[in-house]
Amino acid sequence: MKERLPGDTYRALKKTIEEGKPLDPSLASVVANSMKDWAIEKGATHYTHWFQPMTGVTAEKHDSFISPQEDGSVIMEFSGKALSRGEPDASSFPSGGLRATFEARGYTAWDPTSYAFIKDGTLCIPTAFCSFGGEALDMKTPLLRSMNALDLQARRILALFGNPAKRVSSMTGAEQEYFLIDRDSYNRRRDLKYTGRTLYGNRPPKGQEMDDHYFGSIRIRVSAYMKELNEELWKLGVFSKTEHNEAAPSQHELAPVFSKTNVACDHNQITMELMRKVAKRHGLTCLLHEKPFEGVNGSGKHNNWSLCTDRGVNLLDPGTTPADNAQFLLFFCAVIKAVDEYQELLRISVATGSNDYRLGGNEAPPAIVSVFVGGEMEAILDAIEHGLHYSNNDEHANLQIGVDVLPVIPKETTDRNRTSPFAFTGNRFEFRMPGSSSSIALPNIMINTIVAESLRQFADELESAGDFSASLNRLIRRTVTEHRRITFNGNGYDGSWVAEAERRGLANLRTAADAVPHLLDKKNMEVLARHGIYTEVEIRSHCEILLENYCKSTRIEALTMLDMARADIMPAVFAFEAALAGTANAKREALSGVSLRAETELLERVAKLADEFADETAALENAVAESEKIADSRERAQFSRDAVRPGMARLRRSGDALEALVGASYWPYPSYGTLLYNV
Repeated sequence: MKERLPGDTYRALKKTIEEGKPLDPSLASVVANSMKDWAIEKGATHYTHWFQPMTGVTAEKHDSFISPQEDGSVIMEFSGKALSRGEPDASSFPSGGLRATFEARGYTAWDPTSYAFIKDGTLCIPTAFCSFGGEALDMKTPLLRSMNALDLQARRILALFGNPAKRVSSMTGAEQEYFLIDRDSYNRRRDLKYTGRTLYGNRPPKGQEMDDHYFGSIRIRVSAYMKELNEELWKLGVFSKTEHNEAAPSQHELAPVFSKTNVACDHNQITMELMRKVAKRHGLTCLLHEKPFEGVNGSGKHNNWSLCTDRGVNLLDPGTTPADNAQFLLFFCAVIKAVDEYQELLRISVATGSNDYRLGGNEAPPAIVSVFVGGEMEAILDAIEHGLHYSNNDEHANLQIGVDVLPVIPKETTDRNRTSPFAFTGNRFEFRMPGSSSSIALPNIMINTIVAESLRQFADELESAGDFSASLNRLIRRTVTEHRRITFNGNGYDGSWVAEAERRGLANLRTAADAVPHLLDKKNMEVLARHGIYTEVEIRSHCEILLENYCKSTRIEALTMLDMARADIMPAVFAFEAALAGTANAKREALSGVSLRAETELLERVAKLADEFADETAALENAVAESEKIADSRERAQFSRDAVRPGMARLRRSGDALEALVGASYWPYPSYGTLLYNV
């Protein structure tokens, strides 16, 4: 940009990127022409407005730079209007009732705060996406709105402390977990191809019990994949930083460098796309489903969130004496208060049918939202609540390892809690509930908004205070006292926590069908509307989309299970039964009086399970048929939760029991052992 743009244009665009200042529309043509020249030099022939509809993935419509001339020649052209606005068909994207299918017009608007990039010979321009009436049809529009709301309220607080800022931005780093499996094996599993997860399958004799995969040496095939993935990401300005094996066989993780939240969201979408694309070139398939294998670690997306000023000051950095850092404590308390008062919104932000399979397992936090603050912050909050002086006598202690030759390691002030949904990890909060396949936009929309609301209330109170210091102390103490129920440093997997959380009055929304309807709760609608994140119409449409997605994903999984049962599993079982019966008859004819107990008992067990499997298949088929009669999305989601999904679980149990008995040469699908260890 600096090399190619005129100085005034460059400075104006940098102000927009760094301070959120509006960009003069007259400069768009200058930027567009420079973008075009740069892209063509890099081999691009087309451009696209790259946007993020409510499907959870990205969308793009490609147009060429070619413009025909009267003499039959062509020129390469890209106008400011083409950069600033596009007009894709909006009728086929989820709208939650905002528009009818015949109302096709939609608009994309350039997001100058997120950098353009070149992918596969196309200039990709990050954009927002809205309907003909201006309603948001995407994830980026409300995300940008939430960042503006947070910026406004955070700057009000900083001004009170005499630390004015031009811009306060939420910063995000999304750790991405994923599985890699052999592509040939993947192609033999229609459940993986249609749904992203295995709908049948027994755990192999060896799983992750020995903890030998986590942080273990990376296999050659996977290492080659990671190397190319890093290179492809770096080419697009996505700076992947860390890579390692995860806990389960064939599971891995990639973590990026922190960036502004809207850019981080774009980068995560690019990352997921390239993960899949690069895997194909290595004969692999990348699985981003939250729970691709039953009984095996699921995959999440840990959303690390912090607040940073335009001068690079992290507002969640406690410094060396957090108990005396009033500005830090106020921002810290704003987050605690926000999570406590709007815990349902955080749960809704990660509520999908696929994430339901993961939450609460031994690789993911429970569905109950709580905040881990660590030992030192817990002690500080205790002192504040009881009006005591806090003194950390162990502040600069070193970790005693007991081996002289090892270097001295400063002791951290807090441990890490892998069972916590929302954990303070020293200078940021890690939201560990998001699923691996989902966009990080919605979780960050909700975090930004609810923290902005806490800061708004704090600013309103402090701006009118006569004695700022006294009012600040009272506010911090009151906030700590009123919202301690949300802090929990213990084991989130312990069954006693469920009862304790209920005693504290915390919500336990176990499934997406339980959580999503709370989006329409009065307090949730009010806070989203107050900060201009969503209109009431947009909130209702968003709720409808989330419920529809839950029902649709459940239906696809159920129909896939039924298809596999009829077309593959039952024929395989019948063939095995016939072979087993033939073996018994041949044995009887060859040796009179020989025992047939082994064959008979196995045949009886298989036959009994086959009948059970057939009954469960019919029951699931009926449940799916009943669900399709329900028009109301909320009622249908509840029926899917209470009838269809339990029916799927019962059918799976019967199918998996058959897999354990039927000969491997007869079973129509690669086993878990093959899928997880054949890379």
